[in-house]
Amino acid sequence: MSDQLYMARALELARRGLYSTHPNPRVGCVIVKDGRIIGEGWHVRAGEPHAEVHALRAAGEQARGATAYVTLEPCSHFGRTPPCAEALVEAGVARVVAAMQDPNPQVAGRGLERLRSVGIEVGSGVLEVEARELNVGFVKRMESGLPYVRVKLAMSLDGRTAMASGESQWITGPAARAAVQRLRARSSAVVTGADTVLMDGARLTVRGEELGVAPEQVELALGRPPLRVLVDGRGRVPLSTPFFQAGPALVVTALETPVDYAAAGHERLSLPGAGEHVDLVALLRALAERGVNEVLVEAGPRLAGAFARQGLVDEYQIFMAGKFLGSSARPLLDWPLERMVEAPELHIREIRAVGDDWRIIAVPAHP
Repeated sequence: MSDQLYMARALELARRGLYSTHPNPRVGCVIVKDGRIIGEGWHVRAGEPHAEVHALRAAGEQARGATAYVTLEPCSHFGRTPPCAEALVEAGVARVVAAMQDPNPQVAGRGLERLRSVGIEVGSGVLEVEARELNVGFVKRMESGLPYVRVKLAMSLDGRTAMASGESQWITGPAARAAVQRLRARSSAVVTGADTVLMDGARLTVRGEELGVAPEQVELALGRPPLRVLVDGRGRVPLSTPFFQAGPALVVTALETPVDYAAAGHERLSLPGAGEHVDLVALLRALAERGVNEVLVEAGPRLAGAFARQGLVDEYQIFMAGKFLGSSARPLLDWPLERMVEAPELHIREIRAVGDDWRIIAVPAHP
């Protein structure tokens, strides 16, 4: 039971890096000796010391003969920082308990094997489900070459997202909008479409005040802001829009466009798919190659529907407001279905009040 208690504390520490460790996983470490915690640490951001190093520094010489609880297998390779497995060996710990094996092929059991090779007692699998959930995007990217995709949707009680004119601000209240800011902050990339940018004037930035962070501290708290990605197959969005004025962005097109994105400080990526549409699978693979772990899709019915139809959605976060928008308003997803048997089934993981609204978290029953 004590293993679970100490691992739960390590996971609590790891969550402190929820917004800032991209592209690395969120990791926490607790060092225990004689039933007492003597060192704690967590990975703060990429390029800085890992959780084990912080915890070992806090423990000092007391680490010799102690037990280290780590939420992810200690790394065994040299990256931007030295391998943590070696740091644990040099510190003289007697036992290491990992919540899960690292899915990174560069590690994948080698860290634990290195510890065993010098006589350190090794255990793993303690609170593994919770550990995998904390790093669901990193795990998926390492195992499949694709990031974890969340689609955020806001709707009325009758399942509508905007009036027929396109007006949609605001369906939900301030508490729901703050929750969306937290979703953006934990994401490596936020993806939107031309319709959303043109109709709503969306910027897709992270507002520090919604996270309890001063505006000048946002970048420090996030490590770096999430990559803002605009899917604009035909290059319809002018550079004068608020989206482009809010900072550098990645513009993904299917057709050649006359717009000089580079001159305005943005990057363009051409991924032609069927017709004038962007190849979304290729987009996700390209983002994964950039180290993107978690993608948040904030888009209108057409682009959100395209992700859904192609089976690319891992999780839906649906915010529902207590109001009706009427039968002429726009639907949640552009996903024409003819028969009940075609209706995709979802597992609802959570329904919770968020201010005056409700949040539904659901995942495909058959991913």
